[in-house]
Amino acid sequence: MLQSSKEYRLCIYRRILYAALAFGLVVTFLSIYISMWFRMPSTIMVKAGVDQKLDFHLPASGKLYRDNSQVVAENGIAGKYQSTATVDGNSIPVNLNNPVTVKASQVDTYKLSLKLFGVLPFKEVHVEVIEDRKLKPIGLPIGIYVKTKGVLVVGVGDFEGEGGKKEYPAKYVFQPGDYILEMNDEIITEKKQLMEKISHSNGQESVFKICRGGQELMIKAKPMPNQNGEYKMGIWIRDNAQGVGTMTYVDENGCFGALGHGINDVDTGNLMEIAEGTLYHTEIISIKKGSSGDPGELTGFIEYDDTNVFGAITGNSQRGVFGICDPKIIEESDEEYLPIALKQDIRLGEATVICSLGDYVKSYEAEIVDIHLENDNVNRGIVIEITDPELLARTGGIVQGMSGSPIIQDGKLVGAVTHVLVNDPTRGYGIFIENMLEH
Repeated sequence: MLQSSKEYRLCIYRRILYAALAFGLVVTFLSIYISMWFRMPSTIMVKAGVDQKLDFHLPASGKLYRDNSQVVAENGIAGKYQSTATVDGNSIPVNLNNPVTVKASQVDTYKLSLKLFGVLPFKEVHVEVIEDRKLKPIGLPIGIYVKTKGVLVVGVGDFEGEGGKKEYPAKYVFQPGDYILEMNDEIITEKKQLMEKISHSNGQESVFKICRGGQELMIKAKPMPNQNGEYKMGIWIRDNAQGVGTMTYVDENGCFGALGHGINDVDTGNLMEIAEGTLYHTEIISIKKGSSGDPGELTGFIEYDDTNVFGAITGNSQRGVFGICDPKIIEESDEEYLPIALKQDIRLGEATVICSLGDYVKSYEAEIVDIHLENDNVNRGIVIEITDPELLARTGGIVQGMSGSPIIQDGKLVGAVTHVLVNDPTRGYGIFIENMLEH
């Protein structure tokens, strides 16, 4: 009996040990798999007509698909070609164990279907061929003024009506983030106009055309009188936004990109849909130095005058603010047009940030300390640290108002500063320049 009991316990121990070993192997495999997943971007951009080296050091291989274009895949070892093929609805093999050079003759889209160790399903990567272009980094502070598309609802509440009764006519009808485009078939372009129409409604039920989540809807609401007999809807609204940022680049056609992130409404936190916008010359009048837990800020003075207009804003997206700039900006900038660096070309190490602290535009020393090739947040692909003694002395590192400051490495435009780390103002995030150009 005693021997049998010992054997039973040993059997149980072995099973527990095997289960723990199996669990450990699964966890290790999943950790390696996830790590490799983030090392391989879901989208790769290459420049048309340029040999683009892909060096991800991954035990992955697959096939590159393309219609009606020529693609060359080259093994980087000793300069020998791994394969050369004209892809015409077919595919060519690609092995990422070794550096591979891909070359496409024209702007278009490809697909790279990958498997780990040639067996395990891994990723389907989109390969986008873009124009090989040069951009002029600017780094100039700009004043931004934008008008919303219609009138933005930033809040819904109640008010005191006649006889002290609480009224809330907009409740369950409007939502924060709605854009009011029309009222009773009349196009709404500004806050004052909407307030006047509601005030003169005499309490009649009105039909509103709104945009909610990108979808246009028709809704009905009935204004109610407040304690003074004035008709109200119980909504807080906004029709414009303004602020200070930095211009990132200008291309050879005079088109600019700035900020590296979109303009969001301060109350709803949503990206603002804009009808039009204007860039203004701005002067930096004060600098609040950043410290741990307390972000700094560049304070600018903007004079909203036609003589101070720098350009027109035509787009506001997650990737930045875009439009057409005044040719004087291009003429007065001392910077040269630079080639762009795609994200797979960026390396850890020395870089520079171009910005102005109120006197003149200058390059400051920095270091790229991390690169996130695969990141759900498009504005945080680069982690950058300010190392320049002068910039650290004056600002403490990255401060609000520096968003859009160009990042340069090895004579190429890499991206733009977007955010500061609140607990360490010497560090912050940046967006890849290729992501800004996707706009």
